[in-house]
Amino acid sequence: MKHRFGLLREHDFRQLFVADTISQVGTQVTHIALPLVAILALDASPLEVGVLAACETAAFLLVGLPAGAWVDRMRRRSVLIFGDVARAVLLGSVPVAWWAGTLTMPQLYTVGLLLGVFTVFFDVAYQSYLPHLVGRDNLVEGNAKLEAVRGVSHVAGPTAGGLLVQWLTAPVAIVADAVSFLLSAVFVGLIRKREPKPEPAADRHLGREIGEGLRFVLGNRLLRSIAMCTGSSNLCTSIAMTMFLVLLADELDVPAGTIGVLMSTGSIGGLVGAFAAMRIARWLGQGPTIWISIGTTAPFGLLMATVQPGWKLWLAAFGFGAMMFGAVVYNIAQVSFRQGLTPERLLGRMNATMRFLVWGTMPVGGLLGGVLGARVGVRETVMIGMVGGCLAFLPVFFSPLRTMRELPRGDEREAAPVG
Repeated sequence: MKHRFGLLREHDFRQLFVADTISQVGTQVTHIALPLVAILALDASPLEVGVLAACETAAFLLVGLPAGAWVDRMRRRSVLIFGDVARAVLLGSVPVAWWAGTLTMPQLYTVGLLLGVFTVFFDVAYQSYLPHLVGRDNLVEGNAKLEAVRGVSHVAGPTAGGLLVQWLTAPVAIVADAVSFLLSAVFVGLIRKREPKPEPAADRHLGREIGEGLRFVLGNRLLRSIAMCTGSSNLCTSIAMTMFLVLLADELDVPAGTIGVLMSTGSIGGLVGAFAAMRIARWLGQGPTIWISIGTTAPFGLLMATVQPGWKLWLAAFGFGAMMFGAVVYNIAQVSFRQGLTPERLLGRMNATMRFLVWGTMPVGGLLGGVLGARVGVRETVMIGMVGGCLAFLPVFFSPLRTMRELPRGDEREAAPVG
């Protein structure tokens, strides 16, 4: 029984686990509800939906790099709490404006952009906080359990979101996510273990600190190949997924509740991947797991471009599930490697640099998806994105990761770059 629960027996990790569970389910509700507010309540065009998708992730380009340096100067637990509360307030403004009859696309753009800013800080602090809570020897287990939460949220959240939109309208459904962020902040606040306040360097300089994080990531061949793989995958997925929702809700007139069930059914693959990741890594080795997981499952995403009412709806869900299985196994393997390689003082900057490089492609993908959807067609854009995603594994395949069963690790003080 002790072995089965593992880190969940630890009070502090358990609080983070519960906080993440609540927040992730709520976030999945918003992933469905926010674009549906635009499509159903404001009759947005494909280009406007693409702009909204770009706004939601533009923060990774705008503040991604300085966020890491700032997070390394602060206690990460405080950053997590503030990020949760701020996002709850922003989301709460959407139903209030809708009830007042003043909701507009510019407000949705603003909410999406600011949500992204606070998500940048939260995610950088979150990934940098985990080694402090569980220790570097437990990172794979910690990440696997948290990815299992993400998998469950991808199963439960879209169904809940779609049904809430269908029953209560999209703006009201967003209330659920606002409440979830407040509850998440409460559980993070219950964590007992306190970080020491980082000692300010005598010659502290934001530009130099950002540069150190960039040099650490770009100067390491393994991290560089992971950034290229993840960034290109996110670019192509954003192109496809931005228009996939438009394809379902607008062109095929699929009810919101059915859309939610479809996304949840597909996300079962991500949940299975979270539970299987440790076993797969032991079987294949850490390096091969990184490229095999994404390279062999991305082609299933092509099924999503064939979606039609009827049985092809669930064929698309299967393709999405297979793609999510590989993505989750990939993320657990590569994030655990990054955390284990990086010294404590650079964790925030490493995570922020990686987020800047790999999530910074997402607003570009969302905008490209909107432009392509308006010019060449919505279904054709989904296919273009999924074909590109099939090639994303090549940077890690043509790196030493292809055959490295055991990946190098750093220590608490320094980690040498791999050229």
